[in-house]
Amino acid sequence: MDPAKVEEAVIEALKTVYDPEIPVNIYELGLIYGVEVSEDGRAEIRMTLTAPACPVAGALVEEVAEKSGRVEGVSTSHVELVWDPPWTPDNMTDAAKLELGML
Repeated sequence: MDPAKVEEAVIEALKTVYDPEIPVNIYELGLIYGVEVSEDGRAEIRMTLTAPACPVAGALVEEVAEKSGRVEGVSTSHVELVWDPPWTPDNMTDAAKLELGML
């Protein structure tokens, strides 16, 4: 399976994951810094959180791993939580900003 198509499918799966404190999916929120899928189906996802002390950090990372791991063409999924660069509202898409009344 074409890794680029699998990456697109992983991104679509990530759009179904929501930060419970904000009514916007984590992709539009700008929490996903990178998605790469290798030829053998290993998905590597780099993500951050809105704050280091986020109370749902563990659950959110688990949900990202679970949903990306269910995508057809993904053999394993690894999520790396990073803090650099730190998340800011500038990371959000225009759609997310509109949803939150910021545009």
